[in-house]
Amino acid sequence: MSEFSEATEGGDDRSDADDGRARGAVGCLLAVAGATAAGVFALPRAAYSIDGGFEAQARDWSVILVELPLILLAGLLVPPMAWAAATRWLRPWAAFLVCAAVVALGLWGVATVWHPRQGPDPGYGPGI
Repeated sequence: MSEFSEATEGGDDRSDADDGRARGAVGCLLAVAGATAAGVFALPRAAYSIDGGFEAQARDWSVILVELPLILLAGLLVPPMAWAAATRWLRPWAAFLVCAAVVALGLWGVATVWHPRQGPDPGYGPGI
C-alpha cells in the first residue's frame, strides 16, 4: 500500500498520461493528413495511367498496383514517424514544423523522381 501512495504523491502521472494521449492523437491526425496529401498529390498525376486513354491502351498496371499504394503508404507512415521522432527532443510546435518539412520534402522527392505516363499532346482532345 505504501508503494501506491508514494507513486501517486511523487508526481503528476495523470498529466503525463494526458500528454501522451494528446501526442498520440496528433500523430493519428498527421497520418490521416499525410495520406490525404499524398492522395491529392499523386492521383491527378496518375489519372491517365488509371484511365488508359483511348480504349484503355495506355493503362499502366504498375502505377495502379505498385506505385500509388506505396506513395499512399508513405504518406500514411512518414508524418507520424517524423512526429514521434521529433517530439523526443523538441517542443510540440517545433516537432510539427519538422513534420511539415519532412512531408514537403517527401512530396518534392516524389515529384522529382516519379513520372507516370501522361496523356498525348494537349491539343489532342477527347473528340466528338
